[in-house]
Amino acid sequence: MKLKSHYFCLLLFSILSNTASFAQNTAIEITGKVVEEGGRQPIEFATVLVADTYTKRTITGTTTGENGNFQLKTSARDFYIEISFVGFAKRKFENPTPVNGKIDLETIVLSQDQQLLDEMVVRGERSQTEFKLDKRVFNVGKDLSSTGASALEVLNNVPSVNVNIEGQVSLRGSTGVQMLINGKPSVIASEEGNALGTLTAEMIEKVEVITVPSAKYEAEGTTGIINIVLKKEDTNGLNGSVTLNTGTPNNHSLGLSVNKRTEKLNLFGQFGIGRRTFPSDNESVNQDLINETRLESFGKSYKNESFINVILGTDYYINKYNVLTLSGHFAYEKEDEDSDTDFSFLEAGGGQTGGSRRLEITEATNPKWQYELQYQKNFERNKEQSLLFSALGNFFGKDQRSDFENITTLGSDPNSQQQTRTDFSEAQYTFKLDYVHPFLEKYTLETGAQYEIKDVTNDFAVSDLLDGVPTNNPDLTNIFDYDQKVFAVYSTAALENDKWGVKLGLRWEHTDVQTLLQNTNERNDLNFSNLFPSAHTSYKLSEHSSVQAGYSKRIRRPRLWDLNPFFNIRNNFSIFTGNPNLLPEFTDLYEITSIHELGSVSLNLGLYYRYTKDVVERVTRFENNVSTSRPENIGTNNVTGVEVNAKYIPSKWLSVSGDFNYNHFSRDGTFEATSFNFDGDQWSTRITAKFKFPLDIDMEISGDYRSRYQTFQQEISENIFADFGLRKKILKGKTILNLSIRDVFASRVFETITEQPDFYLSNSRQRGRFVTFGISFGFGKGEAMEFSGQKRF
Repeated sequence: MKLKSHYFCLLLFSILSNTASFAQNTAIEITGKVVEEGGRQPIEFATVLVADTYTKRTITGTTTGENGNFQLKTSARDFYIEISFVGFAKRKFENPTPVNGKIDLETIVLSQDQQLLDEMVVRGERSQTEFKLDKRVFNVGKDLSSTGASALEVLNNVPSVNVNIEGQVSLRGSTGVQMLINGKPSVIASEEGNALGTLTAEMIEKVEVITVPSAKYEAEGTTGIINIVLKKEDTNGLNGSVTLNTGTPNNHSLGLSVNKRTEKLNLFGQFGIGRRTFPSDNESVNQDLINETRLESFGKSYKNESFINVILGTDYYINKYNVLTLSGHFAYEKEDEDSDTDFSFLEAGGGQTGGSRRLEITEATNPKWQYELQYQKNFERNKEQSLLFSALGNFFGKDQRSDFENITTLGSDPNSQQQTRTDFSEAQYTFKLDYVHPFLEKYTLETGAQYEIKDVTNDFAVSDLLDGVPTNNPDLTNIFDYDQKVFAVYSTAALENDKWGVKLGLRWEHTDVQTLLQNTNERNDLNFSNLFPSAHTSYKLSEHSSVQAGYSKRIRRPRLWDLNPFFNIRNNFSIFTGNPNLLPEFTDLYEITSIHELGSVSLNLGLYYRYTKDVVERVTRFENNVSTSRPENIGTNNVTGVEVNAKYIPSKWLSVSGDFNYNHFSRDGTFEATSFNFDGDQWSTRITAKFKFPLDIDMEISGDYRSRYQTFQQEISENIFADFGLRKKILKGKTILNLSIRDVFASRVFETITEQPDFYLSNSRQRGRFVTFGISFGFGKGEAMEFSGQKRF
C-alpha cells in the first residue's frame, strides 16, 4: 500500500511538473497603442521593450505601427515593459499580470519632456568630442558641412587631423598615421589602396584619435592611430534609412542602411552606389639655376569614378554571454582619367626653345573586399570581463591601363606614344585574441596576441610604340613582391578610481619583411624584434577639471610605395620612385593634457613631444630638367607642440568651437656628406559656428587655416578655406534635407616649392568648389542620415 502511495505521489509530481513546464513555455501576448499627449495622435516607430526584471537585459522588443499599435510575444515570466520615443518621457510597467495568457496595456499616453529635449541638444553638442584615458572620440553626426562627404572629408573635420588635396592623412601636422577600421587593419584604409573614399560618411559612427596609443594597439604609426568605427544598427525590428545625393561637379549617389533584429539574430547591411568627377588644375616649374633654363607645364585632368559599396553581416546571440559575428565588406571602383598638359621649354633669356603636349587616357578597375569572423564571450561575474577572437581577411586589386601621346608643338622632336600596364594585388590576414579581466572593482588586466600577414605584388610594365607596335621597355618594367609578417603579444594593467587612474603596458613585436624584384632577382630582407612600452595616467582635480599624461613608443615600417623602385610615367619630368633599402622609423611620444568644463565653455589644453630617429624624407635630384624624388633615412627629428580645443555654447541656438595646433621641429641629419640640419614650425586652426534656427533648421560655417612649413628640401605653402552646411528636418526628423558647400571660395591649393643651390621646382594643384544636396529618410526606428554617400575627395 505504501509502495502504491509512493508511485502515486511520483506520478502526481510528474504531472504537476509537466503542467508547470508547459505553462512556462506558453508565450504571453502583449498588445497596446501608443499616442502623444494633447491631440492623442498615434506615435509611429515608438520603441516597446520587454526586459528581465533582475538583469535589466532586453528579452524582446518591437516598434509601433503607423496607427501606434504594437503586438509582441514573450515566454519570460519576470519582466517589465518599457515604452519610449525620442523627445518623450518613458513609460514603464513593472511586473504586469497576464490574463488568459494576454497583457493588454490599452492606450499608453506619452508626454513630451522639454527638459529632456533641451538636455539632449546641449549634451549632443558637448559630447561631440569625448576625452578618454588614452584617446579622443569624435562622434559623427553634427558636422553639416560634410553632407555628401567621404571618410576623408569627415577626417578633415576632426580636431588634430588634416587631409591634403592628394588624400594624404596627417595628425598634428605629421604623416605616419596608422589607419584602422573598427580597431583592425584594413585595405579600405591602407595607403596602397587609397580607398578610404569608398566609405561614405553615413557609414561612420565615430572617429577615434589616439595620439599616444597604449600597448594594446599595434605599434605601427609614429604619429598615432586613427580608428574609424562603422555603424552597425542593432535596434529591434526592421530599421534603416535611405539617402540620395546630387551635386556639382558631377556628384550623384544612393545609399541604403538597414538592419533586422530579433531576440537571437541581428542582420545588418549597408549599400552605396555613386559616380563622381574630380577636375584638377595643375601647374609646375622645373628650373635649372646653373644653365638658367626653365620648363613650365600647365594642364587639366578629369577623373571620373564610379563605385559600389556593400557591407553585410550578422550577429548571432548564442546566449546572453556569447556572440558570434560574421561580416563582409565589398567595394568596386571603375576609374577613367583624361589629362591634357602643355610643356614649354625656355632658354636663359626667356625665349621658348621647344614645346610639347602630353595626352593621357587611363582606365582602371579596383575590387576590394574584407571579411571577418568574430567571437566574443562575456562573463557573468563582471560585465566588463570579455574574451574576443577575430579572424580578418582583406584584398585589394588594381587593373590599370594608360595610353600616353606626346605631340611636339615647337621644335623638331618626333611625336611619340607610350603605354603602361599595372596589375596590383594585396592580400592581408589578421588574427587577434584579446582578453580583459577586471578585478577588485579598481583594477583591469588586458592581454592578447596578434599575427598579421601581408602579401603584395605589383606587376608594372611600360611599352614604347614604335611604328605603331608596342615594344617593351625593360628598364621600366618589373614585378615587385612585398611580403610582411608581424607577430605581437601585449599586456596592460590599469588602476582607476574616482580621482586617479594609471595604465601601464608592454608590447613585443617581431617583424619579417621580404622584397623581391623578379626580373632582376634583387632581394632585400629585414628581420627585427622590438619592445614597445606605454604608460598613461589621469587625475581628476575637481568635478569639472582633470589632467592626463601619456607615453608610447611607435614604429613606422616602410610601405610598398616607399620600397618599390619603379614609378609611373604620368609626368616624365617629375618622377617619384621607391627605395628597397629603406629602414623603419622609430618614435617616442609624450603628451600631457588638461580638460576643463567651465559652465558653457569646455577647454582642452595639450602639450606634446615627439622624438623620431631614421626619419624618412624624400630627396629630390635634378638632371636635364627632370626631377626624381626618392625616400631616404635621414637623421632625427624633435617636435614640441601645443594643442588647444575649445567649445563655447552661449545659448541653445549657438555653439562655437575652435582648434589650434602649433609645433616647433628641429631636424638633424646628413645625406651624402651634406648637412641638412634646420629648425622650423607650423600651425593650423579651425573655427566652426553652428546655429539652430526655428522650424528645425541648422546651419554651420567653418574656416580652416594651415600655415606654410618646411620639410627636408621642400616648402609646403599655406592654405585657407571655408565650408558651409545647411540642414532642415521634416516629418519629426524622419526625413532630412542637407546642403553643403566645401571650399566655398575655391581657395584650397596644394603647392610645394623645392629650392636648392642648383635647381628650383614648383608644383601646384587645385580641385575647386564642391556643392552637394542630399535627402535622407529613416524607416522603422532608423534615423535619417545626416551625411550621404560619394567617392573619395
